[in-house]
Amino acid sequence: MRRLLIVKLGALGDIVHAIPVAAALRRAYPSATIDWLVSGKHQRILELVPVLTHRIVIDTRSGALLSTLKTLRRGDYDVALDLQGLVKSAVLARFSGAHRVIGFSRKYARESLASLLYSDAYDPGGDGMFAPSDTRHVVDINLGMLTRLGIAPAPPEFPIEVTASAVAQAMAEQSGGRYALLNPGAAWPNKRWPPARLALLARELYQRRGLRSVVLWGPGEESLADSVAAGSDGAAIVSPQTSIADVVALARGASVMVSGDTGPTHLAAAVGTPIVGIYGPTRPERNGPWVREDETVSRASICQCHHVRQCRAGRMCLLDIEVDEVFAAVERRLDAAGRAHG
Repeated sequence: MRRLLIVKLGALGDIVHAIPVAAALRRAYPSATIDWLVSGKHQRILELVPVLTHRIVIDTRSGALLSTLKTLRRGDYDVALDLQGLVKSAVLARFSGAHRVIGFSRKYARESLASLLYSDAYDPGGDGMFAPSDTRHVVDINLGMLTRLGIAPAPPEFPIEVTASAVAQAMAEQSGGRYALLNPGAAWPNKRWPPARLALLARELYQRRGLRSVVLWGPGEESLADSVAAGSDGAAIVSPQTSIADVVALARGASVMVSGDTGPTHLAAAVGTPIVGIYGPTRPERNGPWVREDETVSRASICQCHHVRQCRAGRMCLLDIEVDEVFAAVERRLDAAGRAHG
């Protein structure tokens, strides 16, 4: 195998969950060209993944799109792996001219028509080799696609470089060297635990564990971060604006991260940060942290709005999660991390 293409355009968490595929391909084919087609919004994370040869950025502007398509055709790929499962991504994988185009089966692809464009469709639970796809983590599902290339499943690896970050250094200094990372934002409002409760959690962490909190925020989320800090009685500070590299460095320096099901959570888990995840409209078995010691506080079993951006039930299931329950999970995770380091 000489030349391989991964198609995963976004979002951040989905890209993180696909990085082990690139790592497994590099182990199997050390000298191969391994390219990744990604949206411009998410190319920065792939710049931190050294196992890749090229990052090909897709731009929908007419002139730029034509240039990207020409680059794909010049790739002369043996195999293209569509890990996105959309018609758009399947078309791009097919357009690359790869001799084999592998994607998900009709019942698993995010858009079922995408499967018609593959030369080889992978069913995550259809061959009896694995547990059903709805009980397996998405990282394992992605890695399962490599069985079509004869690559046996193996524990996931996340080759993500941690670079120097002035933001991370400043936050470490302001927090006294130890901090929890709190993330109130999420692309789906349905995934956001209330900032007021994160503020109370920050107070508990400082009063009972001597641990200050740094509040992370992304585009359009600064007001959420400000609300957490304002209600924390000085126990939490708001991070400056961050790049992806800053988020990686902040996560690596954190004693624990508390967040909903978001890209930064998965990025932190990938670089080994102890995690306490708060789940409702998505299931932690499939989208949660994958390290055994990590904790999740979930209401997925009672949620009436699975995989829906806005709650339609009148009351978000996450509102049933109180501060004491999350703090207990954080204490368990901190204690487990302490035993591991001890």
